[in-house]
Amino acid sequence: MVALRTVLTVLFAIDCVVMIVLILMQQGKNEGLGALAGMSMNNDTYWSKNKGRSEEGRLIRITRILAIVFVALAVILNVNF
Repeated sequence: MVALRTVLTVLFAIDCVVMIVLILMQQGKNEGLGALAGMSMNNDTYWSKNKGRSEEGRLIRITRILAIVFVALAVILNVNF
């Protein structure tokens, strides 16, 4: 059980570092506090509509997957076994 916990802890640490790097690689949304007040600009351009096929879209998708893995590993590591 100690070996499994050690492996999961190492995977958790790797997931954290990779997720930090991916988040820092992504572009900002540039809306700031204006988005809270409903003053965000509607930018329905070709680029924004096809973002899912671009490198930015891949970064977002991978970040979501790593976030799910992060939560799952955090729950598993918190269970006393």
